[in-house]
Amino acid sequence: MGKGLSRELGLFQVTVMGIGIILGAGIYALIGVAAGMSGNATWLAFLITAFIAMFTGLSYAELSSIFKGDAAEYDYIKSAMNQKIAWILAITIIFSASVAAAAVSLGFGGYLSSILPLPMLAGALLLIFLMTVINFVGIKEATWFNTLSTFIEFLGLLIIIALGIKYFGSVDLLEMPTGLLGVFESSALVFFAYIGFESIVKLREETKNPEKVIPKALILSILITAVVYVLVAIAAVSVIGWEALSASDAPLADVATAALGNGYAGIALAIIALFSTANTVLIAMVTGSRQVYGMAKQKSLPKIFAKVHPKTRTPWIAVIFFFFATSAFAFIGDIHTVANITNIFIFITFAMVNLSVIILRYKFKKKRGFLIPGNIGKFSVLAAIGFASSLVMLGFVITSLL
Repeated sequence: MGKGLSRELGLFQVTVMGIGIILGAGIYALIGVAAGMSGNATWLAFLITAFIAMFTGLSYAELSSIFKGDAAEYDYIKSAMNQKIAWILAITIIFSASVAAAAVSLGFGGYLSSILPLPMLAGALLLIFLMTVINFVGIKEATWFNTLSTFIEFLGLLIIIALGIKYFGSVDLLEMPTGLLGVFESSALVFFAYIGFESIVKLREETKNPEKVIPKALILSILITAVVYVLVAIAAVSVIGWEALSASDAPLADVATAALGNGYAGIALAIIALFSTANTVLIAMVTGSRQVYGMAKQKSLPKIFAKVHPKTRTPWIAVIFFFFATSAFAFIGDIHTVANITNIFIFITFAMVNLSVIILRYKFKKKRGFLIPGNIGKFSVLAAIGFASSLVMLGFVITSLL
């Protein structure tokens, strides 16, 4: 099987990786759809979702300080409940990661086709291949690409905020076309824009001092992205209003065009969106392949997936598997529908992770490197809130698909 994975990542790199996947395709693609549900109060939808993400993020932080493998949710749920439930949920997570990466790659293909004469599917498949190469070459190279892309897409969102500042106060930020129900439905949808914070626990074997670094990186990545999302949402509705935002296929590009009065700003935001979508696909493929690798190490998947390449020290068989799986799912399309389908799997998983914290407080007496604050004896109040809120959001997602 060769040597273990290379420990290259510190707090900065892991936090940037978490921010990188959170600040991905979701905010660029879904803010328009969200605005159609929650109107000018779209910022509130992002804020509500941030609190829900934080509750679950704290649960991941505690559990990641106990379990040492890359299998993450599989380890947590197997210890708290049983192996069969854990295996089903772990396979679901792998499946949803592939589908989400494929859908976002199609978003990349769409942006690319607006600049170059290349079919959307061809652009998507090209991206999947290139991100697989980076994933195979090594975690250090993947981190460098992630860091570069994160700063570029972060810059794009800061540009939107800067352009919108002078418009702040121009609209009623509590205008909700369908009331609070629409805001909560919007929150359930835009959770797709936060997906990724949980993925950094799968980088444990490649992180220095993971017991302290992983929990801090989880919390920091959620806090930073929440502030950015709320400000971007306020800026977007302030510049063009929720009606125009909801009708746009390239909402943030349209915001930039409206604010500056020319098309070059829209092209610049489209290029930034290429980095954003590419980064999301890369990190989904990196963390997804590590999930496969971690489960194979525990013999829950064929042991061939646990093979580590002797030169690159990456789980190369798992990387290749993810390439084929993501390429196959690229033929699905429709990022909005896939976002909600992905959210169903995610909310089920998050509910089970929060429940695992509660169960393991009584079942597993091993010392935690990080303990969720706000407890009644051994009972975790915040994990219970995370469990309940995940189920509520799951209900909103299912309702919106029916």
